[in-house]
Amino acid sequence: MRTIGLLTSGGDAPGMNAAIRSVVRTSIFNKLKVMGIRHGYNGLLNGEVMEMDVSSVADIIHRGGTMLRTARCEEFKTEEGLKKALNIINVFGIDALVVLGGDGSFRGARSLEELGIPVICIPCTIDNDMGYTDYSIGFMTAVETVVDAISKIRDTSTSHGRANIVEVMGRKCGDIALYSGLAGGAESIIVLETGINVDEVCKKIIQGRNRGKLHHIIVLAEGIKNPYEVSDEIKDKTGAEVRVTTLGHIQRGGTPTSFDRIMASRMGHKAVELLLNNKSGRALGMKCNKIIDISLEEALKVEKIFNKDMYNIAKTLSI
Repeated sequence: MRTIGLLTSGGDAPGMNAAIRSVVRTSIFNKLKVMGIRHGYNGLLNGEVMEMDVSSVADIIHRGGTMLRTARCEEFKTEEGLKKALNIINVFGIDALVVLGGDGSFRGARSLEELGIPVICIPCTIDNDMGYTDYSIGFMTAVETVVDAISKIRDTSTSHGRANIVEVMGRKCGDIALYSGLAGGAESIIVLETGINVDEVCKKIIQGRNRGKLHHIIVLAEGIKNPYEVSDEIKDKTGAEVRVTTLGHIQRGGTPTSFDRIMASRMGHKAVELLLNNKSGRALGMKCNKIIDISLEEALKVEKIFNKDMYNIAKTLSI
């Protein structure tokens, strides 16, 4: 193997740049050429390929987003799109691919692997919705972003004596809500995995008000219910003044935490190491602070299990 292709796909995540830097510099250290592919699988189909060197990844470890950019690509999911991708890979002499992204990106990589292209996948998604790994790159940074927002919202909520619903991202996974809610001291955490009980939230608000509490922070995972409908229901039942804050894509940006930078650097190095040892079709992850690799097929099958113990701790501490 002489040439590694590298792309980032799907939603961006803080720490992707640290992983890119690690893959590029580990490859060059081992006398390999690295071809960066811009705009994910869409860029692969369009031949947006450039050679990368040590300088091309200088000063990016602390930057959010992805310097290779990213995009969605429906054409890549078709048989003709895969043939086009394979042709571009051959034209540029790429011997193996390292793919950074979430489960959709992993599925695309598996399709290429089935066509004979060696691939290694690195989990990069703020949602932390991949069951085979404890954490995905970008998740902890997103949690820190939400915790910071909760702290600021608590200040103004206390000043006005309000309740505040903070809607966070996560697709169908409640980890951002759970981790940020616990770390931020939220009074209520509402996630898809446990369902919604507005009466329970209202009871907490009333009990808190009766003992002189001036605020009530509710962290709501996206997709379970419209936050403004929840707000109206709480107002009707408690008479409390309720505000809604939807953090949106602010959770995807910003400087990656040290945790995400270190994990990304370790995984990038491991990806190249695996390819040098003629291993492919592997997904990297973290278990008990150790970098692991399992088959890509298995990684896509592992169901994400919600941490109910942590959820119960959060409920206990929010009395």
